[in-house]
Amino acid sequence: MAVNTKRTLFGLHGIFGILISVVGLIFIWAVLMTYALLSQRDAAKHPYSTKYLRDGKSIQVISVHNEDYAFPAPEKK
Repeated sequence: MAVNTKRTLFGLHGIFGILISVVGLIFIWAVLMTYALLSQRDAAKHPYSTKYLRDGKSIQVISVHNEDYAFPAPEKK
């Protein structure tokens, strides 16, 4: 069996590799949290978009019995 002579404590496979992965994960987490906070702040300032509610004709009315969205009854044979 061959002896591994390239083992190092601070190599890319050791502590340095762990530090790179931890710092990378913390950076990704920080970026995602920043985008989430900015999105929440924008939603708090502008809660409703009026571009879809310009007139009353564009609003769809859902039927009372919800027949348009219900599954059809199975056929009896």
